[in-house]
Amino acid sequence: MANFDLLSIGDASIDVFMTPTESETLCRIDTKECFIAFSYGDKIPVKNLEFSVGGNAANNVVGVRRLGVNSAIVLTLGDDNIGNLIVDKLKKENVDVTYVIQQVGTSSNYSTIINYTGERTILTYHAPRSYEFPVQLPVTPWIYLTSMGESFKPFYNHFVEWLRKNSSIKLAFNPGTWQLKSGLEAMKDVLSLTYVIYINREEAEKLSGFTQSEGKERDLLTAVSKLGPKVVIITNGGGGSYVFDGQRFIRAGILPVDAYERTGAGDAFGSGSLAAIIKGKSLEEALLWGTVNSASVIGYVGPQKGLVKESDMPEWLERCKSSGVKVEEF
Repeated sequence: MANFDLLSIGDASIDVFMTPTESETLCRIDTKECFIAFSYGDKIPVKNLEFSVGGNAANNVVGVRRLGVNSAIVLTLGDDNIGNLIVDKLKKENVDVTYVIQQVGTSSNYSTIINYTGERTILTYHAPRSYEFPVQLPVTPWIYLTSMGESFKPFYNHFVEWLRKNSSIKLAFNPGTWQLKSGLEAMKDVLSLTYVIYINREEAEKLSGFTQSEGKERDLLTAVSKLGPKVVIITNGGGGSYVFDGQRFIRAGILPVDAYERTGAGDAFGSGSLAAIIKGKSLEEALLWGTVNSASVIGYVGPQKGLVKESDMPEWLERCKSSGVKVEEF
């Protein structure tokens, strides 16, 4: 059995990215909402079309693998062409797929992402499934547990039992849409075992119940930490990122870049910063690794094309320094 640094557990999909011709769309923006409209019954031309593997677990494992972390992924897929394509693409990224289960007679996840003026609208299909916990998982230094579909609870319960028996493992947790919808009660056991949690500001407010946190980042970080995680990392889009390890509050700015397409920015931040933590870097440097990984990804279509390679990280960190990106206690 191979010696892995990390197991990434969650979901994967095939993502199709398309950019409609702007002359064929009507976009209405007010202070709260934006709508994109297409002519009903028409054939709408698109300027480009690209395919990528997506899903939080797949994005994470490819991101850390490119940064030199020996990784495997735990997935439940369909036994269809989409599932086969996901497996093939992960193999090409040198990700171990030993623990990928393809269920007979089921389909795999699929998303269409409409890119319009740098923002994206996602049409997503989550295949109904029962997630299978592998018969035998290796005990690794780290596990990254992330988004699963609506039927996640039996898998999570099995995972908690297994993790309690293997307490040497450090857990990085990134709850997804269905986990957050299910509420704190459904996640309390996982949170109690979590070493580091990755969430954005909106998710942190929802999870902790600490709303209207603008200007109260220390209080928000503290509120999340009281739920169990030893380290809390919160991303805030253009507002940068924050971390609290029980003693220090640290924040990092962003690296100014032109955004082409923002899908996967959060996953890129997570994989970059987690790779740094696994490699023994400081929390300050971990925030920078996440920052540059995210900045690189949004310069490309899709969540994986722009993920930084380990050999390119020094150049990116130097770019952060020359651009005056601040990392400081607050």
